[in-house]
Amino acid sequence: MYITWLGHSAFKFQDKLNAEGFTVTTDPFDSDETGLKMPSFDADIVTVSHDHKDHNYLKALRKDPFVIDTAGEFEYMGVYVEGIDSYHDDEKGAKRGRNVIFRFDFADISIAHLGDLGHILTDKQIERLEGVDVLLVPIGGVYTIDAKKAVEVINQLEPRVVIPMHYQVDGLKYELDGLEKFIKEFGVAPEYEEKLKISKKDLPTDATRLIILKI
Repeated sequence: MYITWLGHSAFKFQDKLNAEGFTVTTDPFDSDETGLKMPSFDADIVTVSHDHKDHNYLKALRKDPFVIDTAGEFEYMGVYVEGIDSYHDDEKGAKRGRNVIFRFDFADISIAHLGDLGHILTDKQIERLEGVDVLLVPIGGVYTIDAKKAVEVINQLEPRVVIPMHYQVDGLKYELDGLEKFIKEFGVAPEYEEKLKISKKDLPTDATRLIILKI
């Protein structure tokens, strides 16, 4: 599996780097809204965690993809996706509404994308995310959980690999916390990658890897 960070909460998952494989995309964003450049490409599956322009800009994609923007269980092209209800804040949605967490189960690896999660996970959510290998977690605070709460969520799930998202980068129009605060709070030495290639055999058995993907 190849994992590419496109910026903000947008990722691209590919089983192969050619036209024979499938492509899954999360939370495509409007470049004008964010100040970041959202690339245009073909996608087979797109997930949308909530209905904001920095997470739901389907016009950025060329193909007519299978769109999942709600809780439930889905299967398409051999990819199993589960949407799990959550909230965009810590007041049960009173401030910013709902958020959907997505779990992707591929042939040999599972990935969870927390979207704009605004709270610590409930027991029921933890149960649905049990055994996740790779966790994509927001860390920037303001609109989502911050570094401290992100670490709490990581400890709730104990994934093998953690990839932070939704934090301050050059060009972003929003004011979020930066990456350094999270690295210090988490206390794990980061590894930096342009694109992460990972399979079950690459997963650590006795530690958690912190992967920082470059845009």
